[in-house]
Amino acid sequence: MKNDSSIAQITAILREEADRLGPGARLPSSREIMRRHGVSPVTVSRAIGQLAAEGRVVTRPGSGAFVAPRLSHGQDAPDLSWQTVALGDRTVDEGPVSVLLGSAPEGVVPLTGGYLRPGLRPDRQLAAAAARAVRRPDAWAMPPLAGLPELRRWFATQAGGEVTAADALIVSGGQAALTHAFRALAAPGTPVLVETPTYPGALAAARAAGLRATAVPMDRDGVRPDLLAEAFAVTGARVFFCQPTLHNPTGATLPPARREQVLQVARAAGAFVVEDDFARYLTPQPPPTLASMDRHGTVVHIGSLTKILSPSMRVAAVIARGPAAHRLRASQLVESFFVARPLQETALEFVGSPAWQRHLSAVHAEIAARRDVLAAALAAHLPAAEPHLLPAGGMHLWVRLPAETDETALVEAARRNGVLVSPGRMYYPSEPPGPRLRLTHLAAAHPAELREGVRRLAEALNGLRA
Repeated sequence: MKNDSSIAQITAILREEADRLGPGARLPSSREIMRRHGVSPVTVSRAIGQLAAEGRVVTRPGSGAFVAPRLSHGQDAPDLSWQTVALGDRTVDEGPVSVLLGSAPEGVVPLTGGYLRPGLRPDRQLAAAAARAVRRPDAWAMPPLAGLPELRRWFATQAGGEVTAADALIVSGGQAALTHAFRALAAPGTPVLVETPTYPGALAAARAAGLRATAVPMDRDGVRPDLLAEAFAVTGARVFFCQPTLHNPTGATLPPARREQVLQVARAAGAFVVEDDFARYLTPQPPPTLASMDRHGTVVHIGSLTKILSPSMRVAAVIARGPAAHRLRASQLVESFFVARPLQETALEFVGSPAWQRHLSAVHAEIAARRDVLAAALAAHLPAAEPHLLPAGGMHLWVRLPAETDETALVEAARRNGVLVSPGRMYYPSEPPGPRLRLTHLAAAHPAELREGVRRLAEALNGLRA
């Protein structure tokens, strides 16, 4: 069987084999299936996943996949169809977020992801900080509902300007902060303005809150203030979500003058600006936050430690003033009470230790080196993929593909060829202007693997053109 065998074909083959082997029998290993049929690890994984969803096989980590027991005669299959009527038509689309959080199978090069790779995470230092944290007095007691005062003060200092600890609320990561912000600041059914393209997790959170995302175009310097003003006027929106520093996915950073313009536009519209400052620690010289420039409670600022430390460091702060702050705290309280105190104590221990600055320096050096490797590999192997810009930090490059490229077909072809990339389509709240990819440089194990990933991607694109 050729390398372009579909997932459906492999699923059918394994389904027949499971029926032949009978309950309890072990299916061939993934490596053996790949060898027999000449398919990729991703194809095998997805085929087995489909059979597991059908109830035909069960997977046991470290042991393999086994044929599931059959229902005995007279035992009716569960009928869950009644739930469709009971649940109604309001759904939460987790697809784009699941794609972003997925991990690459063995042998597949990840040019996707949003967190530090294992070798760059400060795991040992975090463990030491956690050990010190749990020895603190009252480490396991209930924390103040808004968060530890010292941690709130630290986040307030990071935001800058006149922000104080009293303005900060500790929440369980940046995604939770977005959910709280959208629910607190806008009523279901109303519009929310977003940069286009934008972070898919924000789009998912906005839709889950019942909001309608409306796109505001960007250029190389970020969102265009003139079009933002027009969007406010046309839609009547009262919330604008943005990532003004190292925007995901483009890497754009709003210059100071344009930051002032955005605040002026929002204030004239009587609207909030939700500033997602997720990448503040992924660049050596981050610009002043929008929050530090705001005197009137226009900005709701989100700062997080997750991207710079670990996906499991679910500690972030939402900074707001006035009635908006009250609503945000009420949202946090009724949903989850507070963030676990040991996690807050660990975060406080780490950012207050010498390991924090050493870690920042190491990450900044790695980001600069890998960004350059990725850009050079694209120029050498895939010159048709044009980077939007070379950002001064962050984890990604946003690339434009030739207009005739079938983006969906390329992403699937790349999977079959052993490299994962993020499709551009999921970053747009409306129709995209053309085929795009987001390529991540920090997820690969080393620069050589990064180059190999680009080579495989170029091979996939050339295969589509053949």
